[in-house]
Amino acid sequence: MFTPRKSERLLTVTEAATRLGLKVSTIRRRILEKRIAVVRIGRAVRIPIEVIDALIAAGWDDPVGMLPRY
Repeated sequence: MFTPRKSERLLTVTEAATRLGLKVSTIRRRILEKRIAVVRIGRAVRIPIEVIDALIAAGWDDPVGMLPRY
């Protein structure tokens, strides 16, 4: 599970989609649904690599509401 702390690396939405093997639109939709924790820097949206690693480890098999929302 993701806990807020300093991240070693922040990924763009495109990088996260590539790493997960999903479409960019899927990642953006899940961000809007607050199913993926993000860091907003002005208008830029970044995803901590720990969040992506946690999703991979969990197999994305969590019901809505189980992942932390930030």
